[in-house]
Amino acid sequence: MQKFVNVVALSSGIVSLAVVISGVYVYVNKDSIVDGVKQQVMDAALGSLGGFGGLAGGGLGGGTLIPEGDSGIGGVGAGAGIVAPPAIPSFSF
Repeated sequence: MQKFVNVVALSSGIVSLAVVISGVYVYVNKDSIVDGVKQQVMDAALGSLGGFGGLAGGGLGGGTLIPEGDSGIGGVGAGAGIVAPPAIPSFSF
């Protein structure tokens, strides 16, 4: 029984030490972590626009975003009763 208690105590100490070390690491590097997350969010937001949404190319759309036809959602078939809505229009200036 004593060996089991020692193993549990040692495991608890190791886990506690790991939590403290990771907390210190995050506290010391918090500025670089925040900057990295901000950069990833900005890249994801601007990357999804695809060069500002194609405004330089003369259009806001860019094509059909939703499939058309009777194929239904996920290619289920016409008998499923689910039909995709019409395509989103593309505007040109």
